Amino acid sequence: MGLLSLSLPLPLIQAGQPLLVLLAAPGVSGVIAKIEARLQGRRGPRVLQPYYDLRKLFAKEALAPRSASVVFLAAPVVALVCYLTVPLLIPVLTTFPLPLGYMGDILGGGFLLSLAGFAAAVAAAETGDPYAQLGASRAKTFGAITEPVVLFVVFVVAMVTGTDLPYALAATVRASVSQIVRPAHLLAAAALFLVVLYETGRIPVESHGSTNELGMIEEARSFEHSGPYLALVRWGAHMKQLILFVILLNVFVAPWGLSADQRLGDVVWAAVTLLAKAVALGVVVAVVDTTFAKLRLFKITEFVSAAFLLAVLGVFTLYLGGG
Repeated sequence: MGLLSLSLPLPLIQAGQPLLVLLAAPGVSGVIAKIEARLQGRRGPRVLQPYYDLRKLFAKEALAPRSASVVFLAAPVVALVCYLTVPLLIPVLTTFPLPLGYMGDILGGGFLLSLAGFAAAVAAAETGDPYAQLGASRAKTFGAITEPVVLFVVFVVAMVTGTDLPYALAATVRASVSQIVRPAHLLAAAALFLVVLYETGRIPVESHGSTNELGMIEEARSFEHSGPYLALVRWGAHMKQLILFVILLNVFVAPWGLSADQRLGDVVWAAVTLLAKAVALGVVVAVVDTTFAKLRLFKITEFVSAAFLLAVLGVFTLYLGGG
């Protein structure tokens, strides 16, 4: 009991947020893959399979195309750094902003995620491989619609709380349960959920582990990566998924279970609660992914446009006074 009541320094809790995302992200992906396989009547991989895959890739030799420059090798590292920075800005473990919590807002976190995607696209273009370039081109084409969705979601946050800091919106949601059922808040959360489905490759056209050249997007961009660099790409994909889950859960939908002080027991409980909520959301995503048929490639724009319209409706609902 005495150890659990120990007060942790704020910088240590700050470092624990990206560390938790780094270490837990492959496990969350493993749980989702297992649940999805069970829903499809398969035995499925082990829950810890992503960790075994990463260990195997780190032990392999790294190769690069002849036409690639240092940018190709630096891109996975840049993307991973971006994914490690975003957890510093969002409420992962605590209800109160940590020392670097004011370093950026939701918009800044969105820019970091976009920078990671841009780095992957540039690396794919460096390879000269047609499939890799095709995946990067598709990702940027559809990203031109998803990124405005995030901007409009930020506008909703700013109009509700007077600021675009994620901690402020989470505090507003915790202050009153009625906040969750506000039309503008529901529209913004629904738009963000559709973006999460798209960004994790769940509904639209590709499977998150697909190698079908007619529909793949995320898998195509890493075609020429190998060894430790491919491990960083895969690890970054796991982290991106968990970060999007954290933003949806701890900012918009269910910002409860976070630690209100610096005690070790509360911080550990916040980590356990976050992982439980992420797995629960993963179950919902797996059910949606298994239930709905994949869309044709040209239908992705309609899917993403639906998210954009929901976000715009959220802004207008608040602006017209009905939110």
